Amino acid sequence: MGPPGEASGWRWPLSGPARPMRRFDPPPQRWLAGHRGVDLAARPGEKVVAAGPGTVGLAERVAGRGVVTISHPDGLRTTYLPVRALVRPGDAVAAGQVIGVVEEDAAAHCTAPCLHWGLLRGRLYLDPLLLFGRGQVRLLPRWAAGEARRASRRP
Repeated sequence: MGPPGEASGWRWPLSGPARPMRRFDPPPQRWLAGHRGVDLAARPGEKVVAAGPGTVGLAERVAGRGVVTISHPDGLRTTYLPVRALVRPGDAVAAGQVIGVVEEDAAAHCTAPCLHWGLLRGRLYLDPLLLFGRGQVRLLPRWAAGEARRASRRP
């Protein structure tokens, strides 16, 4: 799979070929275990770029791994780990701008070195491949009008 096109305005976070190792697998409830992003095959030291323009929100070590988050103007937020950050919180970044490099211990999260790439809207995790029309869409059940009203009144 080659790098996705840039017609959408979003960029692939790595310069090499797009090789997902583990797909998005959200938990049925927000607090349960799941996989809240996509693991992309990466080499330690490989450059990581901003998927879209925005402002760096976080660029620090969290639970022993380097994490970078970027808030985008459309209300989305992308996350990248494990990354040795080359940016600081508050920095404005352009799509495709280098924000860090994959850390040497990148295999700690995956079975082989990888970049874990996430996408959020508010507190809701989304499949980052949706930015390129390739992600998983999870449909919610359709409620009949009467059932929805009754469900909203239940304790």
